[in-house]
Amino acid sequence: MNRSRVEQILNRFSGKTILIIGDLMLDEFIWGKVCRISPEAPVPVVEVSEETYRLGGSGNVAANIRALDGTPIPIGIIGQDSAGDQVVNLMHQSGIDISGLVRNNRPTTVKTRIIAHSQQVVRADRESKQPVSSDVTAEVVTRFLRHLPSASAVIVSDYNKGVVSAKVLSGILPQARSAAVPVFVDPKIEHADYYRPITIITPNQREAELLTGTSISDEASLEQAGHKLLEKFGCDYALITRGEDGMSLFNAVNSHHLPTFAREVFDVTGAGDTVIATLCLAYAAGASIEECATLANHAAGIVVGKVGTATLCRSELLSDFVAHNAHSAG
Repeated sequence: MNRSRVEQILNRFSGKTILIIGDLMLDEFIWGKVCRISPEAPVPVVEVSEETYRLGGSGNVAANIRALDGTPIPIGIIGQDSAGDQVVNLMHQSGIDISGLVRNNRPTTVKTRIIAHSQQVVRADRESKQPVSSDVTAEVVTRFLRHLPSASAVIVSDYNKGVVSAKVLSGILPQARSAAVPVFVDPKIEHADYYRPITIITPNQREAELLTGTSISDEASLEQAGHKLLEKFGCDYALITRGEDGMSLFNAVNSHHLPTFAREVFDVTGAGDTVIATLCLAYAAGASIEECATLANHAAGIVVGKVGTATLCRSELLSDFVAHNAHSAG
């Protein structure tokens, strides 16, 4: 793959509609600096200078797709609360379609991170762990199916916060398969029995170990885990993200291992969201699966160099590819 091929793929991102079904969240960041330790307890005192808000969870997947000039349609649940209002406002600001959002009295999931000197000090989560009602589940499925005819691909962004369930997956996955729409899954262990039929699954290494019962300690066990994923989920591809060791792509006949492109790692928050967003858009744009994985790997290397829940644009992705592949500038 050379520069002209990358440009060709990136230019096709525009106009690709991606449905993202999953757990919408609000990410709150409290920024400051630490100058002393509290006299009340051995903890740092953060002097707050700024507070910011970003889309989190499946909302961050949508934000990444929008930043790359795709057209995301998030399907999920937010509360009738101030955090839900903030999610809607952030989507309006980014030009993200909100017609797939279901609002009810279930509180919006909020993750609050306190950051000092580019380092996360602590995180506080506010969320409901109660099951989603059958009526709301049915409405989520209805909104998904309403938008499915316009979709180039589907992403299941499962954070195990209640939206993704056996009932939801059984209501959407067969329909996506019937419509010949590829499905990309960022999984959680609790729902492993219900991810069928799908096109690709993208666990991190620890998730891959738990999903397959394989301890990944060397290349042989990595290969074993990759092929177990393909067999377990009946999918065409499996992509295991491996942090500082890059990522590994598997299909029925071979594997493809990519080293990390990250220069400095400041924050891994939401990196998996960026990976699946880039992977899915590239696939929808007609790239081969190896090309998709390569671009997703570059995207991950960029966002982990940013602090907080981050996105990237097409020009950043192209520049990073060129910087690492100067010999392929044709």
